[in-house]
Amino acid sequence: MSDDANAGLDGLVTSPLSRRGFVMTSLMSGLTLATTRVEAQAIKTDAEGIEAGEVAIPAADGPMPAYRAVPKGEGPFPVILVVEEIFGVHDYIKDICRRLAKAGYCAVAPELYARQGDLSKMTDVKQIIAEVISKTPDAQWIGDLDATVAWATSAAKGDGKRLAVMGWCRGGRAAWLYDAHRTDLKAAVAWYGPLGGERTSIQPRTAGDVAGEIHAPLLALYGGADTGIPVASVEAARDAAKAAGKQVELVVYPEAPHGFHADYRPSYRKEAAEDGWSRALAFLKAHGV
Repeated sequence: MSDDANAGLDGLVTSPLSRRGFVMTSLMSGLTLATTRVEAQAIKTDAEGIEAGEVAIPAADGPMPAYRAVPKGEGPFPVILVVEEIFGVHDYIKDICRRLAKAGYCAVAPELYARQGDLSKMTDVKQIIAEVISKTPDAQWIGDLDATVAWATSAAKGDGKRLAVMGWCRGGRAAWLYDAHRTDLKAAVAWYGPLGGERTSIQPRTAGDVAGEIHAPLLALYGGADTGIPVASVEAARDAAKAAGKQVELVVYPEAPHGFHADYRPSYRKEAAEDGWSRALAFLKAHGV
């Protein structure tokens, strides 16, 4: 990781960073087993005109599994880091990468929980949170995203000068935190990422804590009917960012629940999902990505 990438860490990353071996050495097939699925309604994007598939990204402790989709052609193409929900890089996340590639992006989704557990075999959300999510240091996944950027720009036709991050659910939290970490980020999009939560020694700051420290403009897409993320907490984060001279554009869909973009789940709300997607692509382009 370069010195520029590590500027403004504010306790999120320590060096040297301890590592552990990978439990998952390849991505899961199909959709997650850990939540109710409505597979018939899931969007399926083909690979016509793009290159898409599983890749291995060099990390300090071995190859990290990831999914990459990029337009055919020489490039370089702007890079979007795609950050998963708590369920792993399954077919929904892979499809999002293909959608972004068709929009002209080099989209890469690293399996950020590959060291903590095999999400392809887990069926209980509480187990995932207790054994995987809560035990994944923020320093670890932030370092992995930095490694993903380095790989995308050196081996995947990515343009590191046009860099953005987009995350869903827990990945939405990551979008806020990574925006506070990466000084050369051009834009961030957080889909219903929690702003609060427990602070621990390995996850020392919440997304709300760093709202006033983000570097790039951030688009926050949230559901007014999300029972786990009060709209007031998102508004407070937006206001903290604004008070610090930062830019957060907040869009709240009044009737949308948590997970309204997850087209494979009952929580999917087509109108809100499509509007959010259009806004996200426009936001990226407006900020040089």
